[in-house]
Amino acid sequence: MLIRDELAAYFQIKNIAKDVVLENIGLLETTSADNLKDSIVITLVNVEEESTLKNGKNVHISGFDRTAQYVNRPVHLNLYVLFTANFPGGIHPNNAYIDGLGYLSNVILFFQGRNSFTISTLTQPFAGINDPATDAELLKMKITLELYTLTFEQVNHLWGSLGGRQIPFVMYKLRLVVITERKVVREAPLIEEIETNLSPNHSDC
Repeated sequence: MLIRDELAAYFQIKNIAKDVVLENIGLLETTSADNLKDSIVITLVNVEEESTLKNGKNVHISGFDRTAQYVNRPVHLNLYVLFTANFPGGIHPNNAYIDGLGYLSNVILFFQGRNSFTISTLTQPFAGINDPATDAELLKMKITLELYTLTFEQVNHLWGSLGGRQIPFVMYKLRLVVITERKVVREAPLIEEIETNLSPNHSDC
């Protein structure tokens, strides 16, 4: 995930030798939580369709042979992503919980200074593009992050659904992630001329 790679690179610049892990924080209190300890954990917790962009044209004009290609509209998504600081507490000076709060503040600091991402502005290699000619839509991708504040009731429901005790976290809303298969549903020639052939009406008055 490009967000994880960019954040991990920022941590390296800040000399923060901690892992940034893309994983389900709901595994925290299970036997599969070994890679979550002492890490910033990124978890996708909700996917939402951007309803304001559902309407629009579903016809693409091919410039080569002037045909109309009917395609389904792309799905525009908002992703709700949780950044958690999983660092256990302890007795001073070995209280990693306090250090974790500092690492979480650096996550906020990173996105405060850089809240939008495009392929051309990435600092780390991105392996998602195989052919620039066919991945034109991906090259135009832009992801914008905004801090998303939960109420106390929502926080309670969130951690209840994740099945664990609450740990320090911050949530961001990633706006307008576009998903499309680029599958042509139907093709038809364009209607460029309309001819009419009207015959006179010779009916008797």
